[in-house]
Amino acid sequence: MNKIPVSVLIQTKNEEKGITSCLAALTEFDEVIVVDSNSTDRTAELAREAGATVINFTWNGKFPQKKQWQLEQVQTRNEWLLMLDADEFPTPELVRELRSIAEDSAEERVAFDLPVAYHFAGTGLRYGHRVVKRSFLRRGRNAFRNIDLLHLPGMGEVEAHYQPEPSGPVGRTSALLVHNDMDPVRTWFDRHNRYSDWEAYIRTHPETRGSVRESKSSQGRRFDAVPLKPLVFFLYSYVLRRGFLDGRAGFDYALALSAYYWQIGLKSRELQRVQISSGAAGEDRG
Repeated sequence: MNKIPVSVLIQTKNEEKGITSCLAALTEFDEVIVVDSNSTDRTAELAREAGATVINFTWNGKFPQKKQWQLEQVQTRNEWLLMLDADEFPTPELVRELRSIAEDSAEERVAFDLPVAYHFAGTGLRYGHRVVKRSFLRRGRNAFRNIDLLHLPGMGEVEAHYQPEPSGPVGRTSALLVHNDMDPVRTWFDRHNRYSDWEAYIRTHPETRGSVRESKSSQGRRFDAVPLKPLVFFLYSYVLRRGFLDGRAGFDYALALSAYYWQIGLKSRELQRVQISSGAAGEDRG
């Protein structure tokens, strides 16, 4: 069978735990490129051994960050791009669906959102809240805009959690992208503590929040407007979306993400108090 006319771009930095299983799921694709950020482990070596092309990326601290840099600078030989992290890989069903899309000369959509089969604390989740990632892109028709987040605390070389903006219609696959993070669960909490700092800043700066909201999926925009997010999310994920059928892992995931939204709210209120206090102090000096 012919290779799938898709170029896969995998962004890595010290990902030797997951890169081999990621690449093993990509053998049907025409081109696989690992964009590595100066890994000090065996990531690049393992990628080359698996037949992938390895390109090094060194961030200069400015825009573009890593994802947009890939869209601008990495030369690929296919019209369609699949952008992955090293802890992600397509299911066989998704591989077949992406082949069908890429081989359809009449396809008018320029991007596809991929629903994610998430693993949490070592357990695959079949129910509960499901994230979607806009990861299948037509080359030259999508871009991560500069929405002025580089100054946020802890912001690094990879764009914050917002979607690339398409210049045409967007679809959604029915098959799933697997996300299986092999790091200890504490790293999940470390990351989400940092993410909540970003989200709190965004919430308290209306112009930035508007720009970020425009870059989110339709699902993300709807949820952005929901009040009482910690409680609503837990009920949505654990009860309405039947997260309880995943057992203890379903409860842990729903509770962990609810706590994440609670952190965002708490930090947002703190920033608002600081802004009000700073404004009042400025008026007193005037």
